[in-house]
Amino acid sequence: MAIRTLRIEGDPILNKTTKEVKEITPRILELIEDMADTMYENQGVGIAAPQVGVLRQLFLVDIGEGLKVFINPVMEETEGEQTGDEGCLSLPGKVGTVKRPQKIKIKAFDINMEPFETEAEDFFARAICHEYDHLQGILYSSKAEGGVRDIPYEDEEEEE
Repeated sequence: MAIRTLRIEGDPILNKTTKEVKEITPRILELIEDMADTMYENQGVGIAAPQVGVLRQLFLVDIGEGLKVFINPVMEETEGEQTGDEGCLSLPGKVGTVKRPQKIKIKAFDINMEPFETEAEDFFARAICHEYDHLQGILYSSKAEGGVRDIPYEDEEEEE
């Protein structure tokens, strides 16, 4: 269990495409565990291997319903569209408005290299698409309508 250093926008690894995971090795299991620790430590809902400097087709998502591991994912179908704000662990303090599919179907392998298929919609679909893009070397900032902007923080007033 370790928190890995996050790669930040501008790091060339974030713009590279990833390679297939051929088998589950102790190093891949350690990577998955470290990615989960890093995601939770940074209050993320998803993380892709390139964000910790590893060019493998692997990402994790947890929108509050438990951790889901996606290895060698393939997007099968997309339907409809939704527009909303997104943030990213690799663009700290930033947010951007991005158009994504409303509903998706994705095939992948789980942590045991067992194939599975998932249908997702709304926020879950958005999170999966965001992480899937990382595997293609795409950051949400390149899709953000009007670019990215600083996250507004409300000043907390001190009580006397």
